[in-house]
Amino acid sequence: MSTHPTLRGFATISYWSDDMEAAKAWYSDLLGITPYFERLGPDGQLAYAEFRVGDYQHELGLIDRRFAPAQPTSGPGGAIMYWHVDDIEATLSQLKSMGAKEYEPLVHRGEGFITASVTDPFGNVLGIMYNAHYLEMLNSRSQG
Repeated sequence: MSTHPTLRGFATISYWSDDMEAAKAWYSDLLGITPYFERLGPDGQLAYAEFRVGDYQHELGLIDRRFAPAQPTSGPGGAIMYWHVDDIEATLSQLKSMGAKEYEPLVHRGEGFITASVTDPFGNVLGIMYNAHYLEMLNSRSQG
């Protein structure tokens, strides 16, 4: 029997795109880095690009929509993964200036917790959050 919790932590989030080169360029611009890993599909075109992001080097993967599961949706999905950001208003403004569309405006969810989300130019929901708990955990790990 495992002594670890079932869900041990965020590993990878995947975003889909019909135009992989455009998605790779957009996310490279947003993140200020290029993918550390890329894979071509059977046709020789870019099928997957992966970035290492943030304090814990989480994985953000871009996948050619041709390889999406067989049950596509006509709009954004139901789950939203929120990335911690230090300045949520500036980040939301930056995303919108890059062509992302507001999905949910800034919502104050209690002291130290603010969320917002956008739909990127490729149809994926990108959540952002100022999260005081994230900063507390990060600080406690750096002191331990």
